[in-house]
Amino acid sequence: MNSHRIRWHWLAFLLVFLASTSGRADDGLLARYDFRDGGGNIVHDRSGVGQPLDLVIDSTNKVRWADDHLTIRNATAIISKQPATKIIEAVRKSNAISVEAWIKPTNTSQDGPARMVSISSDTSHRNFTLGQDKDRYDARLRSTRTSTNGIPSTNTPAKSLKTELTHVVFTRDSRGQTRLFLNGRQTANRNVAGDLRNWDRGYRLVLGNEQTKDRPWLGEFHAVAIYNRAFSGNEVLQRFRTGSQAEPKTSSPLAMRKTSSRFETHIAPLFAEHCLECHDSAIHEGGLDLSKKAPAFAGGDRGKVITPGNAKDSELWQLVAKDEMPHDRAPLSDDEKEQLRKWLDEGAEWTSEVIDPVIYKNEGHAGDVWVQRLTLPEYVATVKAAVDVDISREAEQLVPPDLRADGFRNTAYNLGIDLKHIEAYNKLAEIIVDRMDVLKFSARFSKSRKLSTDDTMRDHVAAMGKWLFRGPLSGDEVNQFSGIATTVASAGGDFEEAIRYIVQAMLQSPRFVYRIEHQRGDGGRRLLDSFELASRMSYIVWGAPPDRKLFQAADQGRLSSREQIESQLQRMLNDPRTIDRSEQFLVEWLNLDRLTNLRPNEDRFPEWSPKLADDMQRETIAFFREVAWKQNRPLADLLNAQVTFLTPELAKFYDLKPQSDDLARYDLSDVPQRGGLLTQGSVLTIGGDEASMVARGLFVLHDLFR
Repeated sequence: MNSHRIRWHWLAFLLVFLASTSGRADDGLLARYDFRDGGGNIVHDRSGVGQPLDLVIDSTNKVRWADDHLTIRNATAIISKQPATKIIEAVRKSNAISVEAWIKPTNTSQDGPARMVSISSDTSHRNFTLGQDKDRYDARLRSTRTSTNGIPSTNTPAKSLKTELTHVVFTRDSRGQTRLFLNGRQTANRNVAGDLRNWDRGYRLVLGNEQTKDRPWLGEFHAVAIYNRAFSGNEVLQRFRTGSQAEPKTSSPLAMRKTSSRFETHIAPLFAEHCLECHDSAIHEGGLDLSKKAPAFAGGDRGKVITPGNAKDSELWQLVAKDEMPHDRAPLSDDEKEQLRKWLDEGAEWTSEVIDPVIYKNEGHAGDVWVQRLTLPEYVATVKAAVDVDISREAEQLVPPDLRADGFRNTAYNLGIDLKHIEAYNKLAEIIVDRMDVLKFSARFSKSRKLSTDDTMRDHVAAMGKWLFRGPLSGDEVNQFSGIATTVASAGGDFEEAIRYIVQAMLQSPRFVYRIEHQRGDGGRRLLDSFELASRMSYIVWGAPPDRKLFQAADQGRLSSREQIESQLQRMLNDPRTIDRSEQFLVEWLNLDRLTNLRPNEDRFPEWSPKLADDMQRETIAFFREVAWKQNRPLADLLNAQVTFLTPELAKFYDLKPQSDDLARYDLSDVPQRGGLLTQGSVLTIGGDEASMVARGLFVLHDLFR
């Protein structure tokens, strides 16, 4: 078995999956500072993305806090506590960046350039810097084709910098085009060739100076945000308009996240359902193609139909509002019309190049954000990993079975909870705690046996909860679970009793039963924090929670780069649980469990028996192990590999000579009509013995090929 190759095969898939599902937020936000802290020496990163990249003010007596901004009055530095890893890694990967700032310079004589926003180490080594060069703005970006100082720089014209609150945006796309915008208007552009893979991972983020403190800048910071993608001109204008009407620190990023979310959750499905039958790339009636971004904005034979920022001037809206479009169909609902109008008025942000109608027509929940309940096998594995108690038999008896949806039992929107689940989890929590040595478990997190509500108990609860909930507890959660100890103490109970009740409560908490990823309230996606990413990795690969090594990596911030994630995945793929998890996927993908209840016509299939059905399932699982893991062949070979595994009974059923008393490997290279999944009994029984060609064709299209 070439274990290295098969591990790499699955690793490549997992890295792509993790990148697509958890890597970049819809709006690419990496870090955001709104300067609402109001005092102290910390400027908090309020992006909610990954590990917070908080900044420390070097000299608080040289700054002045206000309700909505921070003023640097004398030379100081505001610098991140550690390298800006999450920004650097994301930008290296995307090869694009946008830096947005609401700032007010003190004067027009600062030069050097004076550093406003910088990811650098000294005056001549940087990844990026936005600075002031007297009466103009200067942006330096390091690439494989520039100097380590980011030269040549991109500059705005002379006298473009004013001592007034200004919205400044620097953006660079993956092709190397850089642009500077002031108050929504482009004022400079340049092509900075090369890519950004040479960005130094050791540089910190600094505001108002260099790390060496010899390029000071004086002025007001109202908001600073960094993204790993390029803004469009319309997007910059919209951000400026939104921010200039209210506090820029909160309005602009939120408005754009809502706009991005609106396209994916409302507009793309609307076009797919109502428009693309006539206006796609193949038919493009009236010369209009609404399936792709560029042709959609170019318009049709009668000119442009989309006017970003103004629904009333958009012919698309005019036709929809008058119910003239779609043709020969029911008009759009009032809600659909309202979503389209808002999307156009907000700038018509189009966040994907192509709308694939298959995604929206076959997947009715595209774009929805679901809280993922643990499946029954995941729940059993999670209890075992968390507290070392095997609850499989009782869980099978008490918890309602997971139902299939879209071909799988772990489809998030189908994993609801009803009263039977609540009662089952409550009963199981009691059983689990009864089987635990709670004092031994408790001692893993604190040696104290002090029954009180002081900081010792709170720290104890926080540590236990962090392990059981696969991530840190909030202050409110610590208060709630610590309150159990208070209740026990007031009733005359002891420390062991308090721990029992606390653990029992945690084991039936939504934080334990669900895989919860915290949202920011706007419905948009975002970068996962390290604990959420660790949980995604472990439940995808193992169907179980992070082990201690992965948990420690998340806790220590060692899941912030591709190399760190890849290292953990390589280790995880060596674990036999990975193969077991892949077999779970196979069983659900082909719905092999249905064989247990299959009862074909006895007159037509007199040899059928439950034992034969079980043998068919064993054949397919062993075949999958052989092709995918032992031989490390392409997964497409599952359709034609001429090898299988049969019991004596199943061999006779296939009219083959038995070779062993149990499951044995059969070489089918001399039997040209056999080989692959489609010739195995487990698949040939799809639809039962009365299945039509249509039913089997739909299985191949929807289930086999998805």
